[in-house]
Amino acid sequence: RPPQLAHITVGMHAHNDSETGVANTLEAVRHGCTQVQGTVNGYGERCGNANMISIIPDLQLKMGYDCVPEENLRELVELSRYVSEMANLNPDSHQPFVGQSAFAHKGGTHVNAVVKYVMSYQHIDPALIGNETRVLVSELSGKDNIASKRREFGLDGLSKEEERRILQQIKELENAGFAFESAEASVDLMLRRVRPGYEQPFEMIDYTAAVEHRAGRGMFSEATVKVRVGERIFHEVAEGNGPVNALNRALRKAIMPFYPRLRAVHLTDYK
Repeated sequence: RPPQLAHITVGMHAHNDSETGVANTLEAVRHGCTQVQGTVNGYGERCGNANMISIIPDLQLKMGYDCVPEENLRELVELSRYVSEMANLNPDSHQPFVGQSAFAHKGGTHVNAVVKYVMSYQHIDPALIGNETRVLVSELSGKDNIASKRREFGLDGLSKEEERRILQQIKELENAGFAFESAEASVDLMLRRVRPGYEQPFEMIDYTAAVEHRAGRGMFSEATVKVRVGERIFHEVAEGNGPVNALNRALRKAIMPFYPRLRAVHLTDYK
């Protein structure tokens, strides 16, 4: 800072019009700026303001400044997602530090390295800011991805042949248009199905779903399912708010008597 400004408190208020809001703010602090202005998640006019969600951990974890207590820093992810919710905006899964994908690994080579030394592909311990390491399963996966998910789900070891079969199945499904990065429960089910002693709880024999426009009702969705539970076959029909909701209701009608715990399971999000 120039000597003639040594007695003046200098603040920084950066916007992100050229994608340098955070960088300019960090440089300003390095040159003596002691007041920083920004917004959570960088929300603001035009291209946004300097993102405090990145500035705080950069200053504290990268540059050695004491900004907030450690316990507050661990709430950074929660804060970011809360503000997104209040702003009625979807959280950015690729946002640095706090995004769901910020510490996610799916390439086979990457996961192999992370399994051996977790910091080989991570710039900080994600727990410091309330995030976590995630291993994803996709068409880029290798056997270490499958082994990591198995441990995460608390399942017993699989043979190399079983892991190879699951990996091949996932790659074939992804090439056909499926995506497992945001459907980890599907991976869990695939792992369970290859374990010895697995018994299929029910079999979906057939289903149909229709969306029609009917006089006096507007758009109308109806689903029909044919399900086998044990030796019995059930045929159920249900209406719903869209085809997925209708299928969900019809399937519940068929299997709820056998699996009453489904009453506590709710379909809240799907795509």
